[in-house]
Amino acid sequence: MPLRTTPWSAIVAVGLAASWAGAASSQPRSQTANESGIYTCTDARGRTLTADRPIPDCADRQQRELGPSGVVRRTVEPTYTLHEQAERDERARQSAQKVARLMEERRRDRALLARYPNAASHARERGVAIAQVDAVIDMTRRRMAEIAAERKPLDDELEFYRRDVTRAPMAVRRRLEDNNASMKTQIDLLAGQEEEKRRVNARFDEERERLRQFWPATETTASPSPSR
Repeated sequence: MPLRTTPWSAIVAVGLAASWAGAASSQPRSQTANESGIYTCTDARGRTLTADRPIPDCADRQQRELGPSGVVRRTVEPTYTLHEQAERDERARQSAQKVARLMEERRRDRALLARYPNAASHARERGVAIAQVDAVIDMTRRRMAEIAAERKPLDDELEFYRRDVTRAPMAVRRRLEDNNASMKTQIDLLAGQEEEKRRVNARFDEERERLRQFWPATETTASPSPSR
């Protein structure tokens, strides 16, 4: 009976099949190894540490997770206590408020510049605002002069009762009280308008300082100081 031999091509096919099976079974492990990151940080003593998981010695500081190619995948923030987290939240809140204030100031600057494109327009608007307050002040002072004139005949009539004003006729005393009340009202009104004038000038001064950076330098240097 002749000896049967296995063809060489069959042996090669079996070997290739076994090789492919081994490669397929090892591929998931290789991918899993590549997917795991490397964590690195600098600890409190200045040492550079690396590990295949978050590093406990750097729990209080920032860590970086690197991919197989050395590219930073993500940044791992420190682990904070409740007190530390509250402080971070407060700093973040204050920072957000500061940014909001800056944005509001820029919005206000743009609005002011649109309204007052040059120093002359701003000075003109100040003059109009001050003139309105001065008109009320002048009217108040005229009214005070009228009240003072109305007071003179009352004083003359009360001269006879200067030793005891209570003996003066009730009608005269009532007119005197009304005169005093009217004068006090005008004095208070005058004080309020003088304060309003100071506020208006202060507001225009503050606006002018903010707008100087946007106006041409020739205008800000040549523009005269407004009268008070």
